[in-house]
Amino acid sequence: MDTITMKALVLAAGLGERVRPLTDTLPKPMLEVGGRPLIYYPLMMLRHAGFAAVVINVHHLAGEIQKRLGNGSSLGLEIIYSPEPTLLGTGGPLNALRDFLADGTFAIANSDSILDLDMAAMLRFHRERGALATLALHQPGNLEAYSHVEIDADRRVRRLRLLRTGASASFDDYPAEPRDCDPAALTSWMYCGAMIAEPAVLDLVPESPPWSLMTGLIGPMVAQGLPVFGYPHHGYFRTVDDLESYRTLVREFEISPPALPYLGRK
Repeated sequence: MDTITMKALVLAAGLGERVRPLTDTLPKPMLEVGGRPLIYYPLMMLRHAGFAAVVINVHHLAGEIQKRLGNGSSLGLEIIYSPEPTLLGTGGPLNALRDFLADGTFAIANSDSILDLDMAAMLRFHRERGALATLALHQPGNLEAYSHVEIDADRRVRRLRLLRTGASASFDDYPAEPRDCDPAALTSWMYCGAMIAEPAVLDLVPESPPWSLMTGLIGPMVAQGLPVFGYPHHGYFRTVDDLESYRTLVREFEISPPALPYLGRK
């Protein structure tokens, strides 16, 4: 049984530009779905798996997040905040949080995705594999619209194919060609916004933010042959990419809300 409080980072500092004009007055994590702010869902998913202490990085309209969530006690969590006067990218928060995260296995989750991922089972998988990092993976119907994570039969990540911004079907590959495996036997997935990592990865982060989790840390780890694994998630997954996907998600929750095992009080 763990004697150290498990910790997590929830990424919530983005500008939410593709969800404007809604994000002119509210940060994206505070947009409501099913009567709850988006960020509520990953927070409860983490709590359900035993991650009791959460740091949330904040930038755009940060006060709205802090005012709504407070210190987390109403959610059964301990929440602290990591303000970013300048955006640090999806990986940059780790530079300032080394000490906070260094005492045990930790999680990182996006604040704009809703899924019924069993993170406790994912944590067991992570430990059984002796992984440095484990990524939650999903296969959406529109996989071609996202970066690809390629895994082998043992679920080890053999290559990341990161979609270039503004480029259709153009990728930056880590490594350029998969090694020690049959590329034809690999299966492609997308990262669905949750990962588990060991403190040792904090020694591998770039020195100066801003930097991206995938291009600055996970991609180079895979290219170096370090033990990064994928945990396939076949259940419910939705992410808010833009205004249309947000409105679709709101309608879905109104008509046929998913059964999420971690949901508690609002």
